[in-house]
Amino acid sequence: MTTSNKISSNANSNKRRGLTVVSIAYLSAMIAAWVSIGFAPVDDLLLRTLVANLVATVVIFGWSLAYDNSSFYDAYWSLGPIAIVAYWVGTPEANAPSLRTFVVLAVVIAWGLRLTFNWARGWTGLAHEDWRYHDYRRKLAGSYWPFSFAGLHVIPTLIVFAGLAALFPALIGEARAANLIDLVALGLALTGLWFEWQADRQLKTFVEQHRESGATLRSGLWRYSRHPNYFGEILIWWSLFLFGMAANSDTLRWALWAPMAITAMILFVSIPLLEKRSIERRSGYQRVIDETSMLIPLPPRPRAAADREH
Repeated sequence: MTTSNKISSNANSNKRRGLTVVSIAYLSAMIAAWVSIGFAPVDDLLLRTLVANLVATVVIFGWSLAYDNSSFYDAYWSLGPIAIVAYWVGTPEANAPSLRTFVVLAVVIAWGLRLTFNWARGWTGLAHEDWRYHDYRRKLAGSYWPFSFAGLHVIPTLIVFAGLAALFPALIGEARAANLIDLVALGLALTGLWFEWQADRQLKTFVEQHRESGATLRSGLWRYSRHPNYFGEILIWWSLFLFGMAANSDTLRWALWAPMAITAMILFVSIPLLEKRSIERRSGYQRVIDETSMLIPLPPRPRAAADREH
């Protein structure tokens, strides 16, 4: 076996081992959540689900701490919602199965599997932790793990659950028949999924062709938006809110803040972190910022127009 083949074999072995351990971690979290659902002294289904969700998050945090790797949580962002929505659909309190039920379930599954696949494809094993967590470790030193528990585990769980709570009326309780708002929600969901899948495909092809180059993708969807994948992500969360509103318009009074919170997190946390990293690592990225829309796909600005603003 050549040296390169041996390195590749070791890398694949490390990845398989890592994914196996993470799978066991998620199975343990699911079991803990299921037990908590059965024993939690909470009658309200939404609150009972939240308790189970937090219990599972604590279990995942235990694995993160044991392996000194907060990336154990990364796939929970995408797998948790699938489990939660499937649980709601299967409860006695669920609405009678309808076209809306199957559409919502399909949207959440497609969204979750795409994110999970992306994570699994890029994660190299138990020694691989998200670069943002490394930055936090360096800045926070001894206070990193309390921050990781609150900021990297619990708060994301609460934000995602809020987004699902906005969807809750579409699956549980008295609901209106399918209507025009459902069509708008479906349109947003399909558009969001298309943006995410296309952006992923284009970026993967680009990275494979430009390894170690420090270049920036500026074709396809990435010509019109610096973050087309995040644009799709935002559309999907707003579509889930609209499915809930289509079923029960009274949810508008309390559920609107859920997709707003997710949008704010992407706009003011996720994107700025990526932008900062890109400016530090790519010499021409400021030009990309000057010429390309940050989120909403728009025609690129001519370089001369961008230069006039500086």
